[in-house]
Order: sequence, then structure tokens, then C-alpha cells
Amino acid sequence: MQAILTITIPFFALVLCGYLAARRGLLPVDAVPGLNAYVLFFALPCMLFRFGASMPFAQLIDPVLIGLYALCALVVVAFTMAATWDRRADTLAAGIAPGSAGNGVSLQNAAFGALVAAFPNTGFMGVPLLVALLGAPAAGPVIGTILVDLVLTSTLCIALSQARLGAEVGDAPGSSMAAAIARSLRAALTNPLPWAIALGAATAATDAKLPGPIETMVRLLADSATPVALFTIGAVLWRAGLHSHTRTPLRQVLPVAAIKLLLHPLLVLGAGLSARALGVSVNDFGLTVLVLAAALPSASNVSLLTERYGADNGRVARIIMASTALAFVTFSLLAWWLGAGIH
Repeated sequence: MQAILTITIPFFALVLCGYLAARRGLLPVDAVPGLNAYVLFFALPCMLFRFGASMPFAQLIDPVLIGLYALCALVVVAFTMAATWDRRADTLAAGIAPGSAGNGVSLQNAAFGALVAAFPNTGFMGVPLLVALLGAPAAGPVIGTILVDLVLTSTLCIALSQARLGAEVGDAPGSSMAAAIARSLRAALTNPLPWAIALGAATAATDAKLPGPIETMVRLLADSATPVALFTIGAVLWRAGLHSHTRTPLRQVLPVAAIKLLLHPLLVLGAGLSARALGVSVNDFGLTVLVLAAALPSASNVSLLTERYGADNGRVARIIMASTALAFVTFSLLAWWLGAGIH
């Protein structure tokens, strides 16, 4: 456990530093979106490109692990939607402020709640943390989970959140859902992370080398990704809480955080062991990486998406905050139980 805490404490402490810096005014709130943009569009793509370019394609993209993780993500989304969506809230939401529907959880808010339950913070936190715990080979499976969450999970949940809005303006249910999926998929494809991964994989496949100055620039940006990303998580959480318009009761927060931190990793573990029992080749190392990725706290950027789409960002921010605070304990214990931290 000491070896694990030696790694996890600095990671979560940097998140706390970002939160306190924003709360104390050392980091202006208006600067947080710019800091987030730096990580998302510069530092993190360079880090993912370097990992992608440094390993064989088969190690980077494992169809079995990706399929297993995708299936579990869909189950988590469906379960969270079923457990939290109050259909009466959609009728109450008409004429009430955006993102609000009395005490119930509308379809839009249930969809974003499902997204925070199924979308771990693999980009900003997971890749560097799991590489530190398990070694460089862990980057491959983690990168696979990023692709699933960016392309599948986020597209599905955003489409579900917008489907009701399309129906309210007179679209046929099927056409409104299809249009919402198309819009969500287009948004996912504008994210630089999948393209950075693909470019890294192509570089590895062709044995191409970057020119010296460009390689140095990419390395410098990549090296800044981990500390700046962790600091940014804390700042984003403070900003999300500051900009929230509602005070969500804990009964709408803690169950979703528990799904993220407990149900999601246990589901991935159970699915992996079941698949292996059925004869599917699921290696121990890859499964361990997937389980720990699923045990990460909710992705902090979901709060920005929630704000952009006019949903209840107060509820989502509190879920992310709770999952991030509790994950220090739950993630560390799970990593210890799985024997991580020694490589």
C-alpha cells in the first residue's frame, strides 16, 4: 500500500492544489477555460501521440479489451439512466429554468449523470497515473478506453440528452434521436485526442521520425501534460461549482458517484473474468488496467459539456467533486487489492 500511496498522493494533491488556487483567487476563474484548452489542445495530444508512437499497434489497440470496456460502458449508462431518470420531471421542466425540473431528474440531466458515471478521467488523470503504477505498457489499454469514451459513451449520452429537446420542437422521435447522434458524433470528431492517438499509431506503423526541433517541442508539451492537467482538474471543479445554478441534494449525487467508483470497476472485472471463462483471450495485465481505469473519478470536462448544453451543471459538478474526493481512497484500495504499484 505504501508504494501505491507514494504515487497516488501526489496526483490527488495536485488536483487539490488546483482547486485551492482557484478558490483563493490565485488562479482567476476566467483563466480556467484557457488552462483547460492548453491541456486539451496542446499538452495532452502531444503526450498521447508520444505513447502511440512508442508502441506496436496491436498493443495500442486491442479489440478484445476495447469491446469489453465498451460493453461495460453501455451497461453503466443504461443502469444509471434507469436508476435516476424521473419521467415526470420532463413534463415539469417545461416553463422552468434550463437544467431544472423540480426535485426529479429529467432525461437531459439523467443522460449527463450517466455520462459522469461511465466516463472516467482517463485523459487528464488516468494515463499518467496508470503508467506510473503499472509501467509504460499500461498506456495502450488506457488509450483504448479514451477512444471508447470520446466516440461512443459521450456521443450516446449527449444524444440522449438532446433527443427530448428535438421532440419538443416537433421532430419525429426517430429523426430527433438520429440528428442528436449526428451532432454528438461531429462534436466528438472535433476533439483532438483521437486524432493525436491515430497520428501516433500511424507514426509507429511507418517508423517515421519527427524532425529534431518538432520532436523537442512535442516532448516539452507532453512533459507538461501531467502536472498541468491535474492542476486543471481542481480548477475546473471549483469553476463548475461556482457557476452552478442549483444545489443538488446528496441523494442525487452519492449514488451516481458510487456507480462510478464501485459498480463500474466491478462490472469490468466481472465481465472480463466471465469472458475469459467463455474462452475469450483476456490477459491479466490488460484487465487490471481496464478495472483501474474504470475506478478513476468522473471526467472533469463533463461539467463543461453540461454547462454548454444547458443541463444541471450543479448536479454534475457535485458528482464529479464527490467521485474525485472519494477516489483517493477507493482507487488506492482497489490498486492495492489488484497488486498494482510494482513494475
